[in-house]
Amino acid sequence: MTRPSFRFPDGFHWGAATSAYQIEGSPLADGAGPSIWQRFAHTPGMMSNGDNGDVACDHYRRYKDDVQLMKALGLHGYRFSINWARVLPEGTGRVNAKGLDFYSRLVDELLENGIAPNVTLFHWDLPAALDDRGGWLNRDSAHWFAAYAEVMFKSLDDRVPRWATLNEPWVVTDGGYLHGALAPGHRNRYEAPIAAHNLMRASGAGIQAYRAHGKHEIGVVFNIEPKYPHSDSAEDLAATRRAHAYMNQQFADPALLGSYPPELKEIFGDAWPDFPADDFKLTRQKVDFVGINYYTRAVVKHDPHAYPLKAVPVRQPNQTYTETGWEVFEQGLTDTLVGFRDRYGDIPLFVTENGSAFYDPPVAENGVVDDPLRTNYLRKHLKAVHKAIEAGVNLKGYYAWSLMDNLEWSLGFSKRFGLYHVDFATQQRTPKATAKLYAQVIQSNGSVLDDA
Repeated sequence: MTRPSFRFPDGFHWGAATSAYQIEGSPLADGAGPSIWQRFAHTPGMMSNGDNGDVACDHYRRYKDDVQLMKALGLHGYRFSINWARVLPEGTGRVNAKGLDFYSRLVDELLENGIAPNVTLFHWDLPAALDDRGGWLNRDSAHWFAAYAEVMFKSLDDRVPRWATLNEPWVVTDGGYLHGALAPGHRNRYEAPIAAHNLMRASGAGIQAYRAHGKHEIGVVFNIEPKYPHSDSAEDLAATRRAHAYMNQQFADPALLGSYPPELKEIFGDAWPDFPADDFKLTRQKVDFVGINYYTRAVVKHDPHAYPLKAVPVRQPNQTYTETGWEVFEQGLTDTLVGFRDRYGDIPLFVTENGSAFYDPPVAENGVVDDPLRTNYLRKHLKAVHKAIEAGVNLKGYYAWSLMDNLEWSLGFSKRFGLYHVDFATQQRTPKATAKLYAQVIQSNGSVLDDA
């Protein structure tokens, strides 16, 4: 029997991803303003072990060395985000030339090493000065974002071929405005839909700004977690639809269809506003691509006491779970990509994040960290990506999360997702076995997976 071939299409784009607050460190250096994450991380009791991003991976000072790590992997592209407050310390108005210069130097370093920059404008770290003005609850936030985006486009679009407006707006609102586990730490069901709506207005305004000033590609990035019913009971099926609408359609629908799924009004009740119809002319802008971040699935059952969805995930027996409590379920990535295509059409897609947190043993004598569970996760999920391409999904590339271990938001440094291990006391970077596999995948365009 002939083994299947996992060689990817010619021109498939291989990359890795990070975000600013998680790796850069030096958050207030050279005239930068504080972000909501700088503020949140220094609020007692909000971060695991009292960790913060003051140093993180010290990428702000070590970026040239980190680009060499990317080159060693053979990356085609590097996806990173801009710390908005590093460029605009007050969020609007005055541009901090030194902050902007950092990103210009990073882009040049990438290009000099044959690596294409993929820039995300907003990866959760809103300037604290704008949060003081209401943050994403203020309708002016769409205009703030567009003005910031314009600064970045005018500065870097001559060298950056691919941009994204937002990363995972669902996490911003669910964690930051509904449950309070993430910055800015609010817990208010009336705020969450307003923040969500203004985020999508901002994304639309940013895309409009790009059409006026940019010459390449712009899109938006959503985290998708496919939902599967625990049983075929009417209650479980309804709970699954609510969970799917809340997490997977609340942001993609206004961006790509110009409307919200009806389940959101059921979920939020009297907290769901009547948004102006004209707003959807702004949220629905033509995108050149959509990024999909995938980590796991959820098997859902009805629970009348679960807030606000009346739905809870059910842990699956005899399955592998990561240290973040996420089931390893590679079929979910195939289902996500195919399902997204079926709902929204033949939009070019990228897997912009995919990865896993597992315990890492000490560095071995050969200078490699052996991480078999992460290696197995990567191998399985790359095969799932290939399966989606075979099903006709217009998938252009894959970005592993993450280039290196970093600050996992409120979980601090307790969870490691990196291809490279980071000793946070010494800042030593060490390749993991997963990095070695990924380099072989890139070099062979997936063919190395044929025998695995």
